[in-house]
Amino acid sequence: GGVIKMVEAMRHGVLPRTLHVGEPSPHVDWSAGAVELLTEERDWPETGRPRRAGVSSFGMSGTNAHILLEHDPRVVHTAKPVGGTVLPSVPWVFSGKSEAAVRAQAQRLAASPAASADPVDVGLSLATTRAVMEHRAVVLGADPAGALAALA
Repeated sequence: GGVIKMVEAMRHGVLPRTLHVGEPSPHVDWSAGAVELLTEERDWPETGRPRRAGVSSFGMSGTNAHILLEHDPRVVHTAKPVGGTVLPSVPWVFSGKSEAAVRAQAQRLAASPAASADPVDVGLSLATTRAVMEHRAVVLGADPAGALAALA
């Protein structure tokens, strides 16, 4: 949920307010730096640099997950509507027993007629019909040309 929230915040240029926190923790030196709790949402201005956000999830079992997100303002939202929603890009997931195997899989796809099929169909097929191996890569494309460029 946090990832979706921050992706949408980046897309719309709005910093969301901090949830479930009424006041800053006394265990953090808030005066050292420019970090603060947002008590109200505010505009996330364009600065000429990509917007970046970190999202962390802390599970009760001790499993922690962290991800850094970066908004690429050069991405053009051109993918066709799927179920009434326009997708800005579609992930194509590759997996192999080695880095060379992942690259070979991408090269085979780029050379096949399937590469010019609907990017949503290709992405779904790659994500659901292939084994998950230890080496992985993901490319994003809004159309076959964009995905093929990302493959290169």
